[in-house]
Amino acid sequence: MDTFSKRKFIIAGIMLLIGAIFIIRLFTIQITNKTYKQFATRNVLRKIITFPARGLIYDRNNELMVYNKAAYDLMLIPREVKSFDTTELCRIVQLDRMELRESIKKAKQYSYYKPSIVAGQISPDIYAPLQEKLYKYPGFFVQSRTLREYPSKSAAQALGFVGEVNQRIIESDSYYRSGDYIGVSGLEKAYEKELRGIKGITKSMVDVHNRIKGKYNEGLEDTTAILGQNLMTGLDASLEAYAELLMTNKRGAIVAIEPATGEIILMVSAPSYDPNVLVGRQRSTNYSILDRDSLNKPMWNRAIIGRYPPGSTFKLANALIALQEHAISPFDRFSCSGKGSKPISCTHPHVSPLAIREGIRESCNSFFWNTFRSIINNKKNPADGYQAWRDYITSFGFGTKLNPELSSEVKGNIPEVALYDKWYTPGHWNAMTIRSLAIGQGEIEATPLQMANMCALIANRGYYIEPHIVKAIQDTNRVYRELKFEKKVVDIAQEHFNTVIGGMEAVIAETRLQFTVKQDSFIVCGKTGTVQNPHGADHSAFVGFAPRDNPKIAIVVFIENAGFGATYAAPIAGMLIEKYMNDSIAPKRKELEQRLIETNLLNVVEVKKKL
Repeated sequence: MDTFSKRKFIIAGIMLLIGAIFIIRLFTIQITNKTYKQFATRNVLRKIITFPARGLIYDRNNELMVYNKAAYDLMLIPREVKSFDTTELCRIVQLDRMELRESIKKAKQYSYYKPSIVAGQISPDIYAPLQEKLYKYPGFFVQSRTLREYPSKSAAQALGFVGEVNQRIIESDSYYRSGDYIGVSGLEKAYEKELRGIKGITKSMVDVHNRIKGKYNEGLEDTTAILGQNLMTGLDASLEAYAELLMTNKRGAIVAIEPATGEIILMVSAPSYDPNVLVGRQRSTNYSILDRDSLNKPMWNRAIIGRYPPGSTFKLANALIALQEHAISPFDRFSCSGKGSKPISCTHPHVSPLAIREGIRESCNSFFWNTFRSIINNKKNPADGYQAWRDYITSFGFGTKLNPELSSEVKGNIPEVALYDKWYTPGHWNAMTIRSLAIGQGEIEATPLQMANMCALIANRGYYIEPHIVKAIQDTNRVYRELKFEKKVVDIAQEHFNTVIGGMEAVIAETRLQFTVKQDSFIVCGKTGTVQNPHGADHSAFVGFAPRDNPKIAIVVFIENAGFGATYAAPIAGMLIEKYMNDSIAPKRKELEQRLIETNLLNVVEVKKKL
């Protein structure tokens, strides 16, 4: 073979090799490699997240307390954006030009290919004209979502609110993306996974004018959003609203529990706020205003965060412990005069000497000082006596968190032996040293929820069910699943509860509370408390339950700087008990009701002694 022929075969071989390389490369690009197909598809395909409606929240009477309303987010994909009329877009969506510019900047920093929110929570009124003009703004599209609505405008702190996720949440939970919303407080936070549902995905084809032309791949790749699960609570929406009305211009908390179930009937923290102000595009502004109110603290749930001395309401617990420990008997009497009455004396004149029934009725400080001293001295040394006392108190639910639903709940404080050993050294303290505990003062700190729980325990004659707001959750089959809660039994004999309850009945029937709290058709049992406050006027407190037998409601009312427990806390509790039991207020008590509503205690200097 000559040289020319050899060259011809070499050149032909090279050409065939080059051709083969091109064919293989084209096959790879067009068939096996999806990258370029994805780039092409992105020009016509839009993947839209379908947000499920959050679960609804109902009260005990199946009344809606939280539902959803339609809203829309204006989204942006930076790489698709072209020049547009910023003035017109800002006018349509009611957005400042600087805000729009900043949103676009943040979107580019986040991703050129992924959508970001430009204007969130757009109302239907704004959405309608925006949808008509959206073709003029390439790269922009609208994504539907739902916002919360609170028809009763009450129970704000207990129900909680939702807010936008932060970067920490996005990184810790793959469910969330930038711009998503999550429960921030209250039940919205506690039951976030149940309420949020499951997102869906819709893939749509869009034209060069940014208009949706139909489903991608006939919708075969779409997934349906699954609605959030509904919550059934033990709250009574109408009673909650009425309680908040009675607490107008007052600071404090009210908690009511159904003793037999542990269901929280109402949880009021005052001053409060309309939960609807934390919904929509003004949420951030309104949140800042509420959060900066350091005097009234409307964002606080005082029912579970407030750490108060329980005052004379705590005497009920001391009486039960003393009877169980045989430190006193139901017939032992203590005098309000002489050496045995010191150093804690009574604040008002009454019959003396007196036994436990009269001691509770008159709230006799000297009686309960002697009772507490008997408990502490009932063991070999004061430390052992105090430890026994503390074990009983913590079994009542004090010094612990009672409700796992509300993450902000505090434990309060029941001091340990180690604290007094540290302060006074071991063996150098006794009942006299810690005498303030006898009347619910000193180092004791309790939340209104804990006080209400103690009252439920007494109403049940020796046990309580873990207090809770949500009693049932609707499962994926839309069937309600009842939640189970632990029954806590205390080591106190039932006859001792009957003795103490006799005193609580006398408080209502044999004092001036017979005119403000006593009912004609059923028996109310209760105990007032005037809580010493070193920072200002004393606090007004009341715990009670009704009826005496087969009780339906146990309640605590705690009003800051309102003075005697009988002046404000007890009458308000009486109104709420009557409203709950009878569904109305008797005409003869309407004048009292109006005075309670109109009383302003936010700027108390001197406390009124009588209504």
